[in-house]
Amino acid sequence: MWREIQGSRNWENLVNPLDTLLQEEIIRYGEFVVACYNAFDLDPNSKRYLNCKYGKNSMLSEVGLGKSGYQITKYIYATTNIDVLSIGQNSSSSSSGRWIGYVAISSDEETKRLGRRDVLITFRGTVTNPEWIANLMSTLSPARLDPSNLRPEVKVEAGFLSLYTSNEGERFGLRSCREQLLSEIGRVINMYKNEEMSITIGGHSMGSALALLLAYDIAELGLNKNATTTRCDQLYESSVSESESNNISVTVFSFGGPRVGNSGFKERCEELGVKVLRIVNVNDPITKLPGVLLNENFRVFGGRYEVPWSCSCYAHVGVEILLDFFNMQNPSCVHDLGTYLNLLKSHHHHKSLQVQREEEEDIDFFNIAKEFFLSILYYGEFLPFIW
Repeated sequence: MWREIQGSRNWENLVNPLDTLLQEEIIRYGEFVVACYNAFDLDPNSKRYLNCKYGKNSMLSEVGLGKSGYQITKYIYATTNIDVLSIGQNSSSSSSGRWIGYVAISSDEETKRLGRRDVLITFRGTVTNPEWIANLMSTLSPARLDPSNLRPEVKVEAGFLSLYTSNEGERFGLRSCREQLLSEIGRVINMYKNEEMSITIGGHSMGSALALLLAYDIAELGLNKNATTTRCDQLYESSVSESESNNISVTVFSFGGPRVGNSGFKERCEELGVKVLRIVNVNDPITKLPGVLLNENFRVFGGRYEVPWSCSCYAHVGVEILLDFFNMQNPSCVHDLGTYLNLLKSHHHHKSLQVQREEEEDIDFFNIAKEFFLSILYYGEFLPFIW
């Protein structure tokens, strides 16, 4: 059952209505992402300013996840000079890197409960106002993460790619976010190479973009190939392709995430077997960006004619679970991760949940107009950067 929860069948028959076990797993992984926010030090007077408040061995306990069954093995830092990761500091105050997440491994006891060794990577989002949109969401650029096959048709948002690959911290002895992650994940996979494993990546907001880039990177480089399978897996394997049955599953739980790449990126993620479950509030404008106008709904006009610029259209990846909440007294709650999880935990959420699979749709001019004006409301002067 754990494979289905991780998306082996694209969550077929699990999302509408929402399966209880899947609901619990979404919340569980969401709380690991919340831990990133709770542990992030925003006190300018602290020695750990823009870092994690706690050491790796105590962090989960300090934020109330001491009994989660996971142990943190690595902290991850972003080294870009784009001033989007925290509130109001000078770009020089933390140019050596800002803490954005961690890698953790399930304990032996938790591994038995889960049915596999789970490698967990989580990323926090920005903690600023949405001004980071103007800095990050600018233009599509070829990902080119696999040097042996550059795949120019696979394009991702240039700002997110820079955040993921920037090595501006090298002079401080800090490798890029990407290098930190791939090195640690490779080490862990090798350590548990004789066990069945899963790679689960969680992120909120900007962190969702990093989560999807990492998932694509792992699969494109083949780091998840040749996982150990057991005799009891044979029945299951008969229903999936041979190439997928021997791979470590790579699953993203995305909360309030923006679009990351173009249709070529979406299609390549699907070819590689990257599974993405997107939890989205219909009133959250971040999930409609970038590509307010040029997105997956514009690729095919009337369901028949592919527009010439379809390769430049942004496209969401994966299966989407829709929430619906808004608070006139606190409009910012539409993007708040805690609010996302509270709604999922509520006993009455089923009436507010629905699923949309990423399929081509006819152009809905009413909704596009609504998204357009919603974006103006939230981002005003930044719109020229996000189209």
